[in-house]
Amino acid sequence: MPLKNYGVLACRAVERRREGAPDETPHYQLHLTDNAGTHYRAAINVKSQQRPPDLLFVADDNFRHPLTGQLPAAGSGWKILPSKPGTASLDFIRGNLFPPDAVRPLPPDLPGMDNDLEDMLDHHVERAIADSNTEVYVFGERYGPEPDEPDKVFGFRPGNGVHEIHMNQGSSGQFRPSNGVWQDGGLLLHFPAESRWIAVFLAFQSQAWHTDETTGHPLTAAPPRPATRDASVRILAALVNPTGPAPERETVTLLNASPVAIDLDGWRLADQKDHLLPLPAQPLAAGATLAIAGGNEFQLGNHGGSITLLDPAGLKVDGVSYTEEQAQREGWTVAF
Repeated sequence: MPLKNYGVLACRAVERRREGAPDETPHYQLHLTDNAGTHYRAAINVKSQQRPPDLLFVADDNFRHPLTGQLPAAGSGWKILPSKPGTASLDFIRGNLFPPDAVRPLPPDLPGMDNDLEDMLDHHVERAIADSNTEVYVFGERYGPEPDEPDKVFGFRPGNGVHEIHMNQGSSGQFRPSNGVWQDGGLLLHFPAESRWIAVFLAFQSQAWHTDETTGHPLTAAPPRPATRDASVRILAALVNPTGPAPERETVTLLNASPVAIDLDGWRLADQKDHLLPLPAQPLAAGATLAIAGGNEFQLGNHGGSITLLDPAGLKVDGVSYTEEQAQREGWTVAF
């Protein structure tokens, strides 16, 4: 079954503690508070119990995604999120949060500076701790409150916090029961003075990156990793906000970057709310582009959105996102 209590914690960072590699299952521990004075602990995995042990890590120092416009108010505490598209819920595969080839494995803790996962977390988190204006959002599963138990790391009462702050689909073995879609974990930091967001996402190397649309279980017939942006057919651009009154003629432009023609029969586009648009059943010549007009329920919203390209097997081939700022430029084509 999927996570029992998935959501996001809107808070501020107070302190952090590194547990280090000697621990069998070390975590990077964060002490957080909300505007009501409630204390929380975020337990961030930095080592896997399954092989390979090193986690996959990606940090975007200038994160721009429509997700940031859907978050609860800064410091407002815990909010349950529905695990479905079009909400603030995270899905590494379907939400187009980062290029799949941006992730890299990092060991939990090594001698030296800036060479392990805990160092990378420190790089962003210590600044958030030093600046009380930094807004922190932690996605994962809530545990507690535990009125009879103090927090085992920071000692506050009641014990209370968030865990599963990583990809929560595509798992196998003992972790398979927690699979689900639109319930991935993550860490977002907002620096208001700079109007800048930093996003940190983690996954286990043992997890599959093509998963069932309902259960989040691995698709055994699919490759273990998603296509990179070097895929044969890519999303090149989108006319999100055409000039003139509604209904507008939105378009998505595809590019066949390969040296051979590709038959688009059975291919589809998906929008941010997972509405599907079949592509014309025709070959796309090598090096050619094709502008696909929107239709049916498929829409490119003017407040930001995402576009995903699916092959006939339903596997993600490419995915992009655009912000409200980009969408507000009427008549301009967004290039990806």
